[in-house]
Amino acid sequence: PAYFLLLKDLNFPSSYLPTARKVLEITSINTMQHLLFAVVLAEVAVILALSFKTPIRKLLIMSLDRAKRGRGPVVVQTVSATVCVVLVASVYSMMKIQKRWVEEGAMNPTDEVIMSKHLLESTLMGGFLFLGLMIDRLHHYMRELRMRRKTMEVIKKEGSVLEGEKARASDEVKSLKQEIRAFQEMQKQLAAEIEAKSKEIRTEETSGIALQKQSEGFLIEFNRLSEENQDLRNQLHTVDSRISRSSIKKNT
Repeated sequence: PAYFLLLKDLNFPSSYLPTARKVLEITSINTMQHLLFAVVLAEVAVILALSFKTPIRKLLIMSLDRAKRGRGPVVVQTVSATVCVVLVASVYSMMKIQKRWVEEGAMNPTDEVIMSKHLLESTLMGGFLFLGLMIDRLHHYMRELRMRRKTMEVIKKEGSVLEGEKARASDEVKSLKQEIRAFQEMQKQLAAEIEAKSKEIRTEETSGIALQKQSEGFLIEFNRLSEENQDLRNQLHTVDSRISRSSIKKNT
């Protein structure tokens, strides 16, 4: 407005005021374009730095982690909302200029320049928002990937521990199998010894039965002999008594 008042004081024609306004808009747009170019180039550099494994990537990841804490998300959302509003306003201005072209049927060079500036500005703002979204998603996925890698390392360590325990368990199983085999061999030996002892017992039982039968036979024979001996004694006693009687008769 100060420039417009200065132009009025200098007695410029009123027809020049819209042109001067447009020139000022172009100047302000040029400043915004430089800023947007710098921001977009910075975002591209950040994306390139995050895409390759370099020491700068660690610093960028740490910086983004810190930026997402506290008031960082609020500031980013505010800037993004402001850029969206400016983008909508720029698109609206382009629609107005296009509508003016349709109504007038002629292309004003100044409007054409402003149209191209608005188009470039909209493109840069869209690129700024898109690249910002890419940086956010790339950082999110890289953080998820880092967490997954840590989880995989923990799982690998647990797997190595389990493999060691499995190896120890397999050794224990082998030793137990060897002990089982030794016990089985001992069982076979004991079974063989039991079988031999049972055979001996059966043999002894058979011999005992034979001896018992033999002793029974001897007992029967002994009883018979005892009876014969008793008979012989009885006969001898009878004979003795007869002899004694005969001797007494002779003496009388």
